[in-house]
Amino acid sequence: MKTIHKFRLESGKEPTSLSLSEGYRVVRCEYLVPDKAVFLWVEQSLSVGTPKVQRQFRVALTGEPVPSSYEYLDTALDPFGPEAYHVFGIPGSEASLESDFDREPAGNEMFSRVNWQHSAIS
Repeated sequence: MKTIHKFRLESGKEPTSLSLSEGYRVVRCEYLVPDKAVFLWVEQSLSVGTPKVQRQFRVALTGEPVPSSYEYLDTALDPFGPEAYHVFGIPGSEASLESDFDREPAGNEMFSRVNWQHSAIS
């Protein structure tokens, strides 16, 4: 059997970590006005024997740069405002590097560890 679960994603630089059933599938992304937040709906197995995987997702505003390796999933629009929220999946090997960014001071050595590129605004 399978089901669809709803998860709240936090906006900003910090990714949201979710424990999901292996073989999960993202089916919808939407901005919910009453909650003023982006939500992700994920189809996943209900089988007790299905292994769990840790996955991270990042919400970025239009024009905000993200690493090239991030996988675009969907866009959620605020129906009463100008904002568009773009949801990206962070590849498993980079999830730990993403969390390291917030603990280190900015420097050239930090940018050499990942697929960092200059943005249009730099």
